[in-house]
Amino acid sequence: MRLYTQTSSKRPFAQRWDRILPLLLWSSTHVAAISLNLDDPQSIKTAASTAAYGMMKYYTGNDTGGTPGNLPAPYFWWEAGAAFGAMLDYYYYTGDSTYNAVVTQALLAQTGPNNDYMTPNQTKTEGNDDQGFWGMAAMSAAEQNFPNPPADQPQWLALAQAVFNSQAIRWDMTSCGGGLKWQIFTFNNGYNYKNSISNGVFFNMAARLAVYTGNQTYADWAEKSWDWINAVGLMSPQYAIFDGSDDTLNCSQLNHIRWSYNSGVFLLGAANMYKFTNNSDKWQQRVEGLLNATDVFFSPPGGNVMFESACETNGKCDTDQLSFKAYLARWMAATTKVAPFTTDFIMPKLRASAQAAAAQCTGAPDGATCGTKWTNNGQWDGTFGVGQQMSALEVIQSNLITNTSGPVTNSTGGTSKGDPSAGTISTSPMGLPTSQISTGDKAGAGLLTALSLVGFIGGIWWIID
Repeated sequence: MRLYTQTSSKRPFAQRWDRILPLLLWSSTHVAAISLNLDDPQSIKTAASTAAYGMMKYYTGNDTGGTPGNLPAPYFWWEAGAAFGAMLDYYYYTGDSTYNAVVTQALLAQTGPNNDYMTPNQTKTEGNDDQGFWGMAAMSAAEQNFPNPPADQPQWLALAQAVFNSQAIRWDMTSCGGGLKWQIFTFNNGYNYKNSISNGVFFNMAARLAVYTGNQTYADWAEKSWDWINAVGLMSPQYAIFDGSDDTLNCSQLNHIRWSYNSGVFLLGAANMYKFTNNSDKWQQRVEGLLNATDVFFSPPGGNVMFESACETNGKCDTDQLSFKAYLARWMAATTKVAPFTTDFIMPKLRASAQAAAAQCTGAPDGATCGTKWTNNGQWDGTFGVGQQMSALEVIQSNLITNTSGPVTNSTGGTSKGDPSAGTISTSPMGLPTSQISTGDKAGAGLLTALSLVGFIGGIWWIID
């Protein structure tokens, strides 16, 4: 995942005439929208199918010459992992197996030589958060009893454990009293940034692995990472989650921008810790605090329709940020199954957001293309892309959560096989022999992230102006 700068903000699609021309020819009288009756499960499934098809049209990994698991430019690798997480949810909610083979192929194709999502095709740019989104997809596959891979292939639970273990090794005590750095490679600028999403993903996976396996060690790591994020100030006493901090300053200065997915990733982790600790008061209070702090992401403030408050109103969301609502919706819905006391708070927001999202999916060329803004009273805002489709998909299908039995564990029907030692044998930070990381890779990565960091330092305030 890249730093968020004004210079990196682009339209969430390639400038291709085969996509743009139909928009120019589309008449404003052709308005269809995604039909959605939230009181009818079949209507929700049909609406989710439409949104899922719209998202998967962007995927080229199964085309001739394509790389399975990768999305085309301008989408980064992490968002592909997030998108396949959405498709896991799609099968979980709807039972429609249309995309299962493609999802399985993608999730296995990107595992890397040590089966820990340290894949050679990402040697220049992979960060802890990037790896973590693929790991969380594997975790979801285990929790949802998604069909297991062939026996000679890495298994979902083992993949999630490998990601967790490889990140636990990277817990950095040289600055800020601990925490994960954003970047994995020392030669990447951004290596000195400790951010909430990297640490939130680690916390999220630790808590979910604790519940799935019953292993106290994972819960201990979840407690440790929660304590660290609070001690360093990236979580406020009011449970606001801030973006990150520079560890060369010992995390003494914070980037106070708030993103919806940061709140969501900690929410689901805390909800799982509530379940693991037998519904403890401590974790219930934390879940409630995180939920109350999500009000900043609903319009009007404290209302029920989700929006990305840091960039949506000023039109400056970049390609990454256009997908963030998908993860808040995903993790809010999942929270209700492990912390049922949250249902009455969460479901009205998911219902209102789903209805608003579906109503604005009126874009060209099919009359069902989704835009960014759900607060436009059903009017498509003219944007489209993977992030927009994924966000609509997740918030729509999340309204089927009440019809699911919830995540399984290894003692309640889970069938995925684990490997507690997975991810502990990497021979370099990327899980690759050092000889496979070339000087050219290092130089290219340094250039890419140097440009990002320059933009970050110079342009960080544009988002919240």
